[in-house]
Amino acid sequence: MNGRFKASGGAVGGGLLVAGTTSDAGKSVVTAGICRWLARQGVRVAPFKAQNMSLNSFVTREGAEIGRAQAMQAAAARVEPTALMNPVLLKPGSDRSSQVVLLGKAVGELSARGYHAGRQEQLLGTVTDCLQELRRTYDAVICEGAGSPAEINLRRTDIVNMGLARAARIPVMVVGDIDRGGVFASFFGTTALLSKEDQALVAGYLVNKFRGDVTLLEPGLEMLRGLTGRQTLGVLPFAHGLGIDEEDGLRVSLRGAVRESVVAPPHGAEVLRVAVAAVPLMSNFTDVDALAAEPGVVVRFVDRAEELADADLVVLPGTRGTVRALEWLRERGLADAVARRAAEGRPVLGICGGYQMLGERIEDDIESKAGTVDGLGLLPVRVRFAAEKTLARPVGKALGEPVAGYEIHHGIAEVTGGDETFLSDDQGRSLDGCRAGSVWGTHWHGSLESDGFRRAFLRRVAADAGRAFVPAPDTSFATLREEQLDRLGDLIEEHADTAALLRLIEEGVPEGLPFVPPGAP
Repeated sequence: MNGRFKASGGAVGGGLLVAGTTSDAGKSVVTAGICRWLARQGVRVAPFKAQNMSLNSFVTREGAEIGRAQAMQAAAARVEPTALMNPVLLKPGSDRSSQVVLLGKAVGELSARGYHAGRQEQLLGTVTDCLQELRRTYDAVICEGAGSPAEINLRRTDIVNMGLARAARIPVMVVGDIDRGGVFASFFGTTALLSKEDQALVAGYLVNKFRGDVTLLEPGLEMLRGLTGRQTLGVLPFAHGLGIDEEDGLRVSLRGAVRESVVAPPHGAEVLRVAVAAVPLMSNFTDVDALAAEPGVVVRFVDRAEELADADLVVLPGTRGTVRALEWLRERGLADAVARRAAEGRPVLGICGGYQMLGERIEDDIESKAGTVDGLGLLPVRVRFAAEKTLARPVGKALGEPVAGYEIHHGIAEVTGGDETFLSDDQGRSLDGCRAGSVWGTHWHGSLESDGFRRAFLRRVAADAGRAFVPAPDTSFATLREEQLDRLGDLIEEHADTAALLRLIEEGVPEGLPFVPPGAP
């Protein structure tokens, strides 16, 4: 199979843009599935998303911040993620403004109007340079679009959908979620709202999340081809528990798999209940996926104080707005409920922004510009926000087990006491976080993906909570994640027209694709 592609490092490799009729149509999943399918054929493939808006991010080995979806797509492709794969990342701080991360580094805050009024268009050259570099390095690059390519109000400044496809001259496949209904109208309308030049790059469609007998769908697909002159490249069945780390929303891969599939019974006599506070601007909530992957651990997101009553562990997750989230906890009575838990010796874990909220004091002239704010006072920690963001991939030990994680935060924590450090080096010197009683805090995302540490931590939680819960001895989060990515690859291999996909990726845009009126206004 690899012989059909150019040798890596030679001429520019093949490409495909996976667009969608809507947000959440399945672009991220399909992109990952194509990457895994190609990688299994021996093709050197890389993912790419020119511009991502997400509060779920990851740190590459070179210390660059990119969207977690692109990091997981890189895992699907079996390559190391780099900043080239997501050159522009927007991290919302409110309904109207976002932090702009360019080539892995934060470069400032911009309003939506300011970004679309000029800054976005200026970034097209950077974006196409990154894509060109990937195409010189890999046999194929699978690009993911954003939202819909037919957002006619934003087309002039677009750098992630048809603007990118036009600049790089790559074919476009449009994905539609049939589970939402109206997929034929969505495919036709998306195409018909594009200009003649943009339509010339739309090579076909892919139906996602189909339930039932596909033969009943086929007449509609034939009519769609007659109306648009474009074929449907596959019909993917609805499958529970699919997905990779999402851009936003609460449908996260392994947590979804645990909730929607047959859940393994607890290894011990009882289950362990985990309540995650659904704070505003929640970021990297994928941290709790590893907890949900454990047999007998039930994870749910909550926003009311009474929902903490039966929880064995409460998690305060990361957030892009620590001070705002702290106010939210207080307004809803969750802050008092967490304080009562701590006084009773019941477990609480804070991660990144959650860790900062558990401290005594926060000095923030950067993120919220609120100045000095009292924290929850449950950990002996004082936090000062720095202008420079900490981006790191640290390793250490906790509870006698090796731990790897990643850091993405402006807050610098000064630990003034506590019963023990959270994470330390091989000599026992503190690296991050602390514990006071049953309250734990750390800036490290991803630490719970380290299997030995996760099991040790859950044993401590169960003991503090008085639960007869025993972690399963053989749960491997990395193995579960690989199985998920293989399932995505299987979907493409078994339900897509892979021969047609290969032709698009290798040969580019087909000639003679007809224009569908009326076109862009």
